[in-house]
Amino acid sequence: MIGKITKGIAGVYSVHCEDGALYECKAKGIFRKDGIKPLVGDNVRISVLDEEKRLGNLEEILPRHSELLRPAAANIDQVLIVFAAAKPAPNYNLLDRFLIRMGLEKIPVVVGFSKSELVSEECRKENEAVYRSAGYPVYSFSVKEKSGLEELRNALDGKTTALAGPSGVGKSSLLNFLCPKAEMETGDVSRKIERGRHTTRHAELFELQKDTYVMDTPGFSSLYVNEIPAQELWEYFPEMRDAEKECRFTGCSHMEEPDCGVKNRVKSGEIKKQRYESYRQLYTELNGIKRY
Repeated sequence: MIGKITKGIAGVYSVHCEDGALYECKAKGIFRKDGIKPLVGDNVRISVLDEEKRLGNLEEILPRHSELLRPAAANIDQVLIVFAAAKPAPNYNLLDRFLIRMGLEKIPVVVGFSKSELVSEECRKENEAVYRSAGYPVYSFSVKEKSGLEELRNALDGKTTALAGPSGVGKSSLLNFLCPKAEMETGDVSRKIERGRHTTRHAELFELQKDTYVMDTPGFSSLYVNEIPAQELWEYFPEMRDAEKECRFTGCSHMEEPDCGVKNRVKSGEIKKQRYESYRQLYTELNGIKRY
């Protein structure tokens, strides 16, 4: 029987099968022998040991079309990166790190700003414009006021989407709305430090409808992109790719050089200043790393 791994804890895997049933399965020893670890999102072939108790064995992991390293997951079509529009205020540098990380992993990205009821229309449009101008689909939504959710739901249709973002931004509340049977624990944000508790302890896949899944992932506190040489950082800012061709100097760092196509577009507003400042901060950080 063919199914999809929706959860894996302590070597026991929940597999949602073609017949709609959920089987609890253990992996055969051959996987450990071959150094293969089943991942949430894997399409697998199982053998049924007890149909009444819904028990089985994982027999085969079918070919993966994508694989995320952090968090470990397979067959992800896109990542929905969620940041709150307010409470906590969005850390744009961290959001850019998420985007770069997904660029490294070659996974398409959708950007979501939650809690849109807490900011003005002007602020909402400004957030959206920054990332739309960089080429990313962007959605603002409010679970509390039930606004913007249908547009977001349509962006997930027919895909397996991983939820990512820092804690306290409302990922679990969003998942509860999209899939009420998920019944995720939601975490309050500390009023003192405006950071959320990590409420997701393991990656888990939820079926919204046929061929549409959402994966909740453990919260992130930081993202490192240290493997990127500073000179290649601009390649992970999509809005800079065309502008780079307009630079006077080959190998322009887009920092201090004159006649820089990127800086010219920042001046004209084609590239948002917020994104460019994030680039400068990351470039300085990466340029200071000793590589051997």
